[in-house]
Amino acid sequence: MTDQGHEPTDERLITAILAGDDEAFATLVGRYKRRVLGIAARFARHDQELDDVAQEVFVKAYQNLGKYRGDAPFKHWLSRIAVRACYDLLRSTRREREHRSLDGMEIGVTDHREADRAREVLEWALSQLAAPERLVITLLELEEKTVREVAHLTGWSEANVKVRAYRARQKLKTILEASHEW
Repeated sequence: MTDQGHEPTDERLITAILAGDDEAFATLVGRYKRRVLGIAARFARHDQELDDVAQEVFVKAYQNLGKYRGDAPFKHWLSRIAVRACYDLLRSTRREREHRSLDGMEIGVTDHREADRAREVLEWALSQLAAPERLVITLLELEEKTVREVAHLTGWSEANVKVRAYRARQKLKTILEASHEW
């Protein structure tokens, strides 16, 4: 699979995978696993969920590899699959997160505890958002993606990303203000 001692290109690996070479797919997974886990880590709540999302991303990539046209680098195509899988995760866990409450959370005294508390409150507030709202806030604010990058990853227009982001920020602000925790 190596070409004169060099790592094979993504295109060569994809050609080999489509020809039935499972080892080539393992190489591709190894090459991009960290990237996929990095994307999923912003959305998954625990390691098991993270592993499940990553596995789903690679299964979807494998199943749809024949549809990869090569217009953009493979890593961009795979990132888009990862974002969509994370979006699906957010939608599927929305109801569970809706029922979380701030009741019973302790207010910490030290900076570390206060930082932990702030993260908990933010996570709770984000969980109150609809999946598209949480997705746009996470990508723009936590992942620090540009509007253009978010549009590419989600398939939304740049104008749509801006509108969704504005509305999501307003809703997040309302949620935080209503919690009387700040």
